[in-house]
Amino acid sequence: MSVPKILNYELAPSPATIFGCLLPAPWLGVVAGLLLAFGPEAGLPNRFSPLVLAVTHVLVLGMLEPIMVGALFQLFPVVAGQVVRPAKWIAPFVALGSTVIAAGLSTGFLHGNTAGFTVALLLALILYGAIVLALAQAAWQMVLPPTPDATLKTLRGIALALGLVVALGVGLAGALAGWWSVDIAYVLRLHVAWGLVGWIAVLVLGVGTTVVPMFWQTPRPTSTWHRRLPWDIWLGLFILFLPLSDTLAKLLLTALSLLVSLLAFRAVRALLQAKRRFDPAWPLWLTCALSWGIAAFILLIQTHLEDLLTQPLTSFWQQAILWWIGVLCLVGGAVMPVNAMLGKIIPFLIFLHLRRQIPMGTRVPSMQVVLPPVRLRWQAYMLGFSFVCLLLLPVAPDILRYWGGLSFALSQGALAVFLLHSLARYRKELKVSLFSKPI
Repeated sequence: MSVPKILNYELAPSPATIFGCLLPAPWLGVVAGLLLAFGPEAGLPNRFSPLVLAVTHVLVLGMLEPIMVGALFQLFPVVAGQVVRPAKWIAPFVALGSTVIAAGLSTGFLHGNTAGFTVALLLALILYGAIVLALAQAAWQMVLPPTPDATLKTLRGIALALGLVVALGVGLAGALAGWWSVDIAYVLRLHVAWGLVGWIAVLVLGVGTTVVPMFWQTPRPTSTWHRRLPWDIWLGLFILFLPLSDTLAKLLLTALSLLVSLLAFRAVRALLQAKRRFDPAWPLWLTCALSWGIAAFILLIQTHLEDLLTQPLTSFWQQAILWWIGVLCLVGGAVMPVNAMLGKIIPFLIFLHLRRQIPMGTRVPSMQVVLPPVRLRWQAYMLGFSFVCLLLLPVAPDILRYWGGLSFALSQGALAVFLLHSLARYRKELKVSLFSKPI
């Protein structure tokens, strides 16, 4: 079993650096939900329909990307003891820049406007290029112990994963803008695989390895877990770059699906043993682990379905399977743990910075006071309801897109408001403590 990690909060970046990345992001979740509900329905739920492509990129780039980048700016100094020095200059542009990139891509998908792809391409090269270089420099300067855990190894290689996702995305955007020609199917397959698994899933796994045992008191991962991850996953994804035959490609997808399923269901087992199952965010982490496991299992079945069936699947089932995998990975596997972490990390950071900034002996409000758990519980209920509606959407897309989109927007809007209230509490406590006159 691994030993508890020593966290260095003295190196934590300023609140403005992290809050600037995290706090605007849920509002883009609201935009994604409203876009799904009221955007053009044509082609829904086909994953290549303009609406699905637009919603996906608003969700991933507008909401998830700033949160994940902000988390890395926090994790590198606190967990790895290595400050990301350019973070204070990059952070103010992360949320705004990601929003503009998502808007450009959405405009291109929905209206066929090549200028949107061009804007997204150029800005992504500048913004995400700077982020990748900053993270790569911090990773290069990390000093690893003799037996680093999965979190430290994730931080060591995460810039490479993000860089590949960005490079592949830029390649696709340039092709759609007419700048060059690429094999769309080949690059898209790599972009999706590295984006969903190499970037999102691995970062959720790396962060969860440290924070889930800390906040929810689950059993700590075994030494095998730390020894094999995350490079076993990245190695399998690197092999996808090779010109594989259909048989070898199926074998590789089978191995990756089985590995992700195994990891996910081991995480489920650990989460079921958590001592803080009463916490409102615990079901979100449990749903996250189940979602990755089920998505990997569905992909495994889909990979071998043609060999098992005498007739090809109907158009409904082909679209539904890919839709389910996407919803399970992005909403269940990414949005849910991100919401769980926002509801926990923001109050924790407020508590931490208040304790560091106000005079000794002054009472600091607890995390439960900064953001009451009952609010997070109702927000989790709304998110869970939207998750179910989105999974059922292929059955009746003309109706369930409204239920799923609006409930998702409501859940993210509620979280955004709760976080703003927490920030207001932080500023109020700081003002009262620093500027109140002694009696």
